[in-house]
Amino acid sequence: MAGATPKRGTEKATIDCCMIVVTTKETTPKCIAITSGTKLGVEPQLETTDAVKCMIKGVLKAQKPEKKTLTGHTLTLTDNLTILELIEILQGGTITKDEQQKITGYTPPVSGEDYTPVEFTLDAYSAQMSGSAITGYEKTSYPGCTGQPAGLNSEDDVFRATEYTINSSPANGEPPYTIEYVDKLPTIS
Repeated sequence: MAGATPKRGTEKATIDCCMIVVTTKETTPKCIAITSGTKLGVEPQLETTDAVKCMIKGVLKAQKPEKKTLTGHTLTLTDNLTILELIEILQGGTITKDEQQKITGYTPPVSGEDYTPVEFTLDAYSAQMSGSAITGYEKTSYPGCTGQPAGLNSEDDVFRATEYTINSSPANGEPPYTIEYVDKLPTIS
């Protein structure tokens, strides 16, 4: 039997967590760009259906293999800066501002209060390089995201690195993520 001639795959060198963009799915959407993110960890969430085996007197006669279904991802964003607008999207609560729109504080939801998380899409941008030049950006989009409360740790002589945990659960029939290649990063106001 003759085999197909292999063709080289499209190879792309990707580096850095250049920008994270969170866009809420609300009547009046919020869109936050984060350029201080140092790491985005992505863990696939799988549901496994066990294998079914027909064993007769210790002999395997037939089997239906196990099946794994991707149901979404757990995203862990580690950031060198605390971004209250992101915390407000992830866990609710209220940011307070003065007349000049300078943030003066943040109050999370009341303990024991029922909170319906805001759904959003997270777009992660990484630089594509050829030699030492950036040739474009890889944009990976995760739909159906909701956040979890963030812990704000503190330690002497150590800048805070906040970890944000995000669950991405796409709708039925929606892909768990998409990849798009763009020439430049979004413009930030």
